[in-house]
Amino acid sequence: MPHPQQALIIGVGPGLGAALARRFGREGFTLTIAARHQEHLDAIASELRSEGLAVDTLVLDAADPAAMKVRLKALSERIDPDVVIYNAAVIASDDILTADIDRLSDAYNVDALGAIVTAQVFVPGMKRRGSGTLLLTGGRLGVDPDPAYGTLSVGKAALRAVGELLFQELAADGVHAASITVSGAIRPETPFAPELIADRFWAVHTQEREQWVGETVFDGSAAEGSAV
Repeated sequence: MPHPQQALIIGVGPGLGAALARRFGREGFTLTIAARHQEHLDAIASELRSEGLAVDTLVLDAADPAAMKVRLKALSERIDPDVVIYNAAVIASDDILTADIDRLSDAYNVDALGAIVTAQVFVPGMKRRGSGTLLLTGGRLGVDPDPAYGTLSVGKAALRAVGELLFQELAADGVHAASITVSGAIRPETPFAPELIADRFWAVHTQEREQWVGETVFDGSAAEGSAV
């Protein structure tokens, strides 16, 4: 029997993160889901296992990049994932002129720097294999900043740049790095339902190499989405 493919999903909650795990798990992937709180991970993992999916958990705090890198490097000694999805973000309303500096720094670490740390740990293995997918959950604020969500706007803009930089650097090595820009609010039973967005992630992962781009926009339509 061939060894099952592995997916690592960082930033898993009951919404999009769980939907991504469920989507890739249904395709036969062995899952590792990561988030800050063990009790939340355990609840999601239990639900996924009840559906017959193979799931492991990892407690991880992307607000602390140094500690995060140590945890991911230890994980990389046990798994060599075929797919890595960075879905972590700090979603809160604030104003960059009045926000606490420490909070700004922590939010930037989660929103953008954590994706770079993740790439630094897992891209080398993908390059050695000559295959792999690294997907980043982007958002409308990275393209159209909103002063009411200043910190998240900065973080998503940086994440969008990270996705494009990684795409340009890694495509020739057979590694598909890309951001998927979700251009609306994620809500169940809407065109931006988590499971619909997860389907788009799967579609990007399964693209032929000649279709690869550094950013795909999910605009809530049933079509494949626009490439940037």
